[in-house]
Amino acid sequence: MALIYKIVSRSSWESAEKHGLFEGAAIDIADGFIHFSDAAQVGETARRHFSGQDGLVLVAFAAERFGPALKWEVSRGGALFPHLYGTVDPALALWVKDLPWSGTSHIFPEGWRT
Repeated sequence: MALIYKIVSRSSWESAEKHGLFEGAAIDIADGFIHFSDAAQVGETARRHFSGQDGLVLVAFAAERFGPALKWEVSRGGALFPHLYGTVDPALALWVKDLPWSGTSHIFPEGWRT
């Protein structure tokens, strides 16, 4: 099972859980798809796009659950990134874990790759 990850504000994710629908963050909506990262990419995604931000969560999903709406497309450095053309049912999340800011970087939860 291939895992993909979404970094999102805790408040946005809690709202999605309450309403049963995650439409993406502002950047996702502007780009027309929801940005995800695989395990090798998510650390750099946190550093580049979320540096200094606290109140975040790391949400894990099984990539195959999204079917053909999930496209692996060339992005940063020519790497293939998972992009979802659609919305997310929060119930599809395998887990949701805090992603605190240490003052210099985000602290990924123990065992997050599983």
